[in-house]
Amino acid sequence: MGHIARQGNESPLHVKSRVFVVSIVKMVKKNNDWRVNSLFQQILRSGTSIHANVRESEFAQSISDFISKLTISLKEANETKGWLEVLYESDCMEEADFNSMYD
Repeated sequence: MGHIARQGNESPLHVKSRVFVVSIVKMVKKNNDWRVNSLFQQILRSGTSIHANVRESEFAQSISDFISKLTISLKEANETKGWLEVLYESDCMEEADFNSMYD
């Protein structure tokens, strides 16, 4: 599997958001039940948006732009948390996967 060399100056938020989005992508890739595919697509969108906005905040044009990008990340994290709950409670994901991503 591919691993990216990490820069020593990467913020913990960048690292954590990347690790999280990779776990979301892997979870979605494991899904092979067409009946709940739309749920997995929703969590893929919200989960990947977290990391995208964290990365965008790095080059914000102003303090307000920086705050806006991180606020969007926070909103997307909350949505993703909701999708994780739905997927877990409907038996679409394993408890161990849920626990590691939910925390």
